Amino acid sequence: MQQARLMLHTGATTATIDQVRAVATPPRTDSWVPIPHDRLVEGVERSLESVGLHVVTQAHGLARDGQRYFGLLQVAQGDQSDDFGLVVGVRNSHDKSFPAALALGATVFVCDNLSFSGEVKLARKHTTYIERDLPVLVSRALGRLTDLRHTQERRFIAYKEQRLSDSQVNDVVIQALDARVLPVTRIPDVLKEWRQPAHEAFGDKTAWRLFNGFTEVLKGCLDRLPLRTTALHGILDATCGLVIPQVPQVIDAEAHLAHAV
Repeated sequence: MQQARLMLHTGATTATIDQVRAVATPPRTDSWVPIPHDRLVEGVERSLESVGLHVVTQAHGLARDGQRYFGLLQVAQGDQSDDFGLVVGVRNSHDKSFPAALALGATVFVCDNLSFSGEVKLARKHTTYIERDLPVLVSRALGRLTDLRHTQERRFIAYKEQRLSDSQVNDVVIQALDARVLPVTRIPDVLKEWRQPAHEAFGDKTAWRLFNGFTEVLKGCLDRLPLRTTALHGILDATCGLVIPQVPQVIDAEAHLAHAV
């Protein structure tokens, strides 16, 4: 299978799926049940296949001696856009730093830039029955992929059609700073991408160019990227006059399954 480029946060290294499988899972406790990294990935893949989707590229990364896992699975769903593909981000930890979670989003083909429309936590913590309940939780999250594709198509068309003045760009950058999309030290990098884009395909002075400028600068922060790009979409959607519902941020395993009984 072709390997996608995975932009990892500082301190992480790319890994093969065999290296991911080789990571030892810590013993469970009365209140915490860690999920093996590879079992989470395989569960997501099975859930994708069950709804007629298949993974066309994937990439994996490990940090903190394997205690933290980050992965990207690009999926095929019907006709592929010329501009972007759907991506499922997967993360997991064995050091209690964060729960197992998925992030649904898109990758822009020309530059491999990533943006997410929200992160879906599979549980607030690793609990006794999370692995048993994983298939239904993952399936529920992935059920949003079809809607996400339509949303991204609408969003990206609007970005390409919305011309921006330099003063509007300055306003968006300040809003992004206030929303913690990026630190103040990266503002010059975004403005440079606006004035001299790294890729010709970023096009004219539109919201599309600015969006890609931001995501170009945000490469390398996969652990924080879902929250940052969700906030970025909110700012740019408003700038373009778009009203798009946000993806719910949390699926609580216990609450969801209790309601289903």
